Amino acid sequence: MKIIGIIVAAGKGVRMGGTIGKQFLPLGGRSILEHTISGFNESELIDQMVIVLSANDIDYFKSKILSKLTLSKKIQVVIGGEHRQDSVYNGLCQIRAKDRIVLIHDGVRPFARSEQIAATVEKARQTGASILSIPVADTLKRVAENGRIQSTLERESVWMAQTPQVFQFSVIWQAHQAARKDGYIGTDDAELVERLGLPVAAVPGSPYNIKITTPEDLALAEAILAAGLFKWPSTSKSGK
Repeated sequence: MKIIGIIVAAGKGVRMGGTIGKQFLPLGGRSILEHTISGFNESELIDQMVIVLSANDIDYFKSKILSKLTLSKKIQVVIGGEHRQDSVYNGLCQIRAKDRIVLIHDGVRPFARSEQIAATVEKARQTGASILSIPVADTLKRVAENGRIQSTLERESVWMAQTPQVFQFSVIWQAHQAARKDGYIGTDDAELVERLGLPVAAVPGSPYNIKITTPEDLALAEAILAAGLFKWPSTSKSGK
């Protein structure tokens, strides 16, 4: 069963406050998106990648990023939609054969390791759907609009969702079609599956698998690199 990775990178990055999309910002000498793609390329499990981008970013991506990479996977570039959920759907629409495993991953989450990808794929084969996630370490409070604390949540049962989120194609396609029919917008793809009453398995992720959406996140990512906590494979044409 072939495995297709959909990397969603169509966001505008307004919280980052820069003039270019956050996925194109430099990190460790290369763009964030370049590192994310390199990580997927490293995985022996993935057969093909679908990169979802804003229409305005496609030429920049092809000339400034893709042209500099040496990749072993087939790459397809797709135009994103208004919301992230629409962008994922556009990526799913490119999958012709339905007997596939689909990995959906944030383009600005560059620290996913190959062994984590493998673990989520294996669990999705068994259950139909799985996501990387980590247990919450801090005490969580439910707070009303007026700022008053209503209750304390049971920390042991609360996990923070990450990506990749991995699905048998039939499962995620059904979930997206149902959401579009109902006009429902979820916070992630797993939620769309959950609302159908289908099981989604949690696979332990890593605290380093951060999503870079703010300048503080970018500073943290640089610190992770400086501390030697993560290293990427080299996919540049120069081998550097």
